[in-house]
Amino acid sequence: MEISSKENTQFFSNNTILPVDRSSFKSESSTSKEKQSCCGGIKIFLGALSFVYFAKALSGSYLKSTITQIERRFDIPSSLVGVIDGSFEIGNLLVIILVSYFGAKLHRPRIIGAGCLIMSAGTFLIAMPQFFMGRYRYERFPSTINSTVSISPCRQDESQTPLSALEKSQARINAGCEKEAGSSMWIYVLLGNLLRGIGETPIQPLGITYIDDYAIEENAALYIGCVQTVAIIGPIFGFLLGSLCAKLYVDIGFVDMDSVTITHKDVQWVGAWWLGYLIAGVISVLAGIPFWFLPKHLPKPESRKGSSTSSEQSKFITEDNKDQHKSYQQQVKIAEMAKDFLPSLKNLFGNPVYILYLCASIIQFNSLIGMVTYKPKYIEQQYGQTSSKTNFVIGLINIPAVAFGIFSGGLIMKKFRINVLGAAKLSLGSSFFGYLLLLSLFAMGCENSDVAGLTVSYHGTKRTTDYEQALFSECNSGCACSKNDWDPICGENGVTYISACLAGCQASNGSGKNTVFFNCSCVGVLESPSRSSSAVVGPCQKGNECPKMFLYFLVISVITSYTLSVGGTPGYILLLRCIKPHLKSFALGIYTLAIRVLAGIPAPMYFGVAIDTTCLKWGSKRCGGRGACRLYNSSALRYVYLGLTLVLGTVSIFFSVAVLWVLRKRSSPQDETLSANGERGACGTKSRKDNFVNSDRLIQTTYWPEKETRL
Repeated sequence: MEISSKENTQFFSNNTILPVDRSSFKSESSTSKEKQSCCGGIKIFLGALSFVYFAKALSGSYLKSTITQIERRFDIPSSLVGVIDGSFEIGNLLVIILVSYFGAKLHRPRIIGAGCLIMSAGTFLIAMPQFFMGRYRYERFPSTINSTVSISPCRQDESQTPLSALEKSQARINAGCEKEAGSSMWIYVLLGNLLRGIGETPIQPLGITYIDDYAIEENAALYIGCVQTVAIIGPIFGFLLGSLCAKLYVDIGFVDMDSVTITHKDVQWVGAWWLGYLIAGVISVLAGIPFWFLPKHLPKPESRKGSSTSSEQSKFITEDNKDQHKSYQQQVKIAEMAKDFLPSLKNLFGNPVYILYLCASIIQFNSLIGMVTYKPKYIEQQYGQTSSKTNFVIGLINIPAVAFGIFSGGLIMKKFRINVLGAAKLSLGSSFFGYLLLLSLFAMGCENSDVAGLTVSYHGTKRTTDYEQALFSECNSGCACSKNDWDPICGENGVTYISACLAGCQASNGSGKNTVFFNCSCVGVLESPSRSSSAVVGPCQKGNECPKMFLYFLVISVITSYTLSVGGTPGYILLLRCIKPHLKSFALGIYTLAIRVLAGIPAPMYFGVAIDTTCLKWGSKRCGGRGACRLYNSSALRYVYLGLTLVLGTVSIFFSVAVLWVLRKRSSPQDETLSANGERGACGTKSRKDNFVNSDRLIQTTYWPEKETRL
């Protein structure tokens, strides 16, 4: 930042102090006006692009915060939610080649503006099912619904239920079955996310190259660094918006809130997930408006018109000042590009450092993407936290830690002038200590809640038989109960019962959230005969040690996120420095493509499938079929979620060790920098000072695919 301040001081002094040479006064004055016009235009573009980065990061992180809400609202398993999450990457891949190639030849600002409109259309499409699939219906026994009719939860025969109530209940079921044909509304969420991926595609490649083309050489890195910084702020607001919407009932504004008998702490609660998408869509529309009024080209700065520029791009494109203008005007023939494609690909994949680092990155991103996608679900199920609190914690604590870690990695590289071998060591050390900290989270979990018939028997012992058989016991044998219901109540013995009927409750008092059940025969099994056997609506809270474990989890999680983020920038610099200059763009394209195809798409899917295996109680759809999971085995979920993350991370560390070994083998003892066939390539024998003047720019332009929502 000190260098940037000096450059800015020099820049402003050059604009304010007139040259002494009178003969060149006119030309210098025109140059000054051109520079002011250029700087004014690029700064407007910079502000607009920063806002777009904020908008896309906000909508992407908001999707992560609504994973559990979407799962409950559409009654779908985690594996299907993983497919929805991965559709963003699929949409991005569909058009990234076309946009990257043709976009640079067309009106780049307007293409970005069109992308914003497509992105907003996709965001609005995600919210649309809320307005077409009817009101959300959760499972509740009639006595807990605001009604003056007193019904016994334990029905010895159907005649105990009033006919009007049975008819109404059957009518609701029939209506639900009619709506079942439209319960595939989650497809619109998938298509909306697909559109988001398509619309987001031109923002990064076209926006960054536009800045790089028309910004003053010394300011380009600072401008791009500002854009990336704003992009990290977006997820903070995204998760905070998710926290706010999760507190609001899904049908707020459509139903009488006094009739809602569940709270945001209930496992069946669904927040106003759709509201945040409407807000994010409006922000995306507003972000795209300025780009329709920006020019296709800006005046190039005076320093960029000559061959004296020190940019890496100008070095390998041309060295002749006279031919530079012609080279920009020439059209590269498709046949020539195709002719060079296979040799370039062979050269790239013949680089062992690149291949090993690519493998390490793919496996590590599988680990990180899966972990981040289901982190809200893990916190909710493992520690009994609400969706609102979970999103608030992630947005306010985890995301800033990631931002600080990325900044620290670049600062360390610049401060200590770390070379390529040092960057490999820093990246490896970051991953090693990050996953080592992650290992400690195995000891920071909560035990399963005591749920009669699932985790404990009705007599208080641990479950040993199949859960469907264990749901029924002698205490509720006289009741006509369904094993598919999920309307949990908390007995005064601290045990959760799946429904008031399965708890054997004979009477109830009150209505709505204040309903109290009495004479519950199953609750009385563990109580002394002198005490009343009552229960209240809602599941029991986790054990007393769980809040303390959650606090420990937050501390370790923040430190882990920071530690893993520190290695991101050094790893990226390692990638850039070990590729020949004319292959860097191609290498980055292959890298991004591999990360999206082999990590961004499959990771949420197989993580979701693995998490589904830990489910203890599945919900049932109104017309049959398995719905969303109602209760997870806490211990199994912890081992599957953390274990899968840790195994993938460990494998990636082995590849990182191989990268370091190859670098050591190929490095010279004098400067410990990589040399290949006597060429500098990307790591050369220049002085350390010159090397890191150029690397400062690369540090600030570091880009990970969706890096702002990964940790």
